[in-house]
Amino acid sequence: MKKAIAILGLTTALAGASQAGAVTVTLACGTVGQELQLCKEGAARWAKKTGNTVKIFESPNLTNDRLGLYQQQLAAKSSDIDVYQLDVIWPGLLSQHFVDLKGKIPASEVNTHFKGIVAANTVGGKLVSMPWFTDAGLLYYRTDLLKKYGYNAPPKTWAEMATMARKIQSGEQKTNKGFAGFVFQGKNYEGLTCNALEWVSSFGGGTIVDDSGKVTINNAKAALALDTAAGWIRDISPRGVTTYGEEEARGIFQSGNAAFMRNWPYAWALGQSDDSKVKGKIGVAPLPAGVGGKPAATLGGWNLGVSQYSKNQAAAIDLVRYLTGPAEQKIRAIEGAYNPTITTLYQDKAILAKNPFFGSLYSVFTNAVARPSGPTKSKYNQVSQAFSTAVSSVLNGNTKGQAAVAKLNTDLARIKGRGW
Repeated sequence: MKKAIAILGLTTALAGASQAGAVTVTLACGTVGQELQLCKEGAARWAKKTGNTVKIFESPNLTNDRLGLYQQQLAAKSSDIDVYQLDVIWPGLLSQHFVDLKGKIPASEVNTHFKGIVAANTVGGKLVSMPWFTDAGLLYYRTDLLKKYGYNAPPKTWAEMATMARKIQSGEQKTNKGFAGFVFQGKNYEGLTCNALEWVSSFGGGTIVDDSGKVTINNAKAALALDTAAGWIRDISPRGVTTYGEEEARGIFQSGNAAFMRNWPYAWALGQSDDSKVKGKIGVAPLPAGVGGKPAATLGGWNLGVSQYSKNQAAAIDLVRYLTGPAEQKIRAIEGAYNPTITTLYQDKAILAKNPFFGSLYSVFTNAVARPSGPTKSKYNQVSQAFSTAVSSVLNGNTKGQAAVAKLNTDLARIKGRGW
């Protein structure tokens, strides 16, 4: 890879696009939806402005696969990647490998971002990464089909959603056998942790591990939430939903084959694209509430950090500063429906014109439920894997909710016993 970088730098210099002292910075970009294209375009604008070169490293789609690859690179102290795209749950796990951006990026700029997200990126007083875009789970629905089947508003509860999905699915399957009532991320990976945390929290079942580090998952409300979700399989959700990630669910919904979908904000812009079968027929609402609970959306989002092992740290920090700034965040919001982390952009008329739900669902993004990466620190990945595996077992009919949360309680206690 170093040879490729050298060639790239030479090519740029020969083309006259470089300036004295110009360097090549390698940026790891995500590839879900429009991520890769927007990442390339933003990097190209910075390169043009500075005379430097950016080499793009395409990261795996699934979060778990991306983390595994990053950990290998960082453990080897590799300088191949300068800027990493980090999930909001990773700073505690990876903080020792990243440059402290506090003081290197002006506090006046850092303070324009949501305080909670800056806090999530700060470990032991060290600013591990800068907020790039935030996420929260949303309910997408077909406005035309709700109207067709006599519904005036999206569902407020999971029970209402199931009833509506069942009726719409029954009607649509008369001419489209593959039509589904509800699709979500049911594959056993981090996406299932996000979905299931929303179910559990919306039923009043807590957040797996509370802020003090106490394991709280073993309760009747959490068990009921998982059993409720399992009841959707082969009813309003296809059997294959247990193999879906974000893109599989989006593909089905966007092709006109589902009434409801749980996904992140990025799916909005793609659903409104010219090749979408549901363009102009999509509504977005908060996720439903469970029995006796209230709506819950898992906090997601991605950030940019500079590797301690980068040989071009100054340029890499400048790239992070540029990409996470207001101009780039505005472009990404308008073109890709990526939620800004800069508070003032939620009053930007151009952004709201393209993404009207950014304004109406502002409270969903600012009150999203955090995964317990803070209290579980370096053990979060083990906690999440144990949780998603337990949930997957319930969804696949191998166990019931109460047995699953009881076993999970034991498994998490064992992980906690090794210290978190």
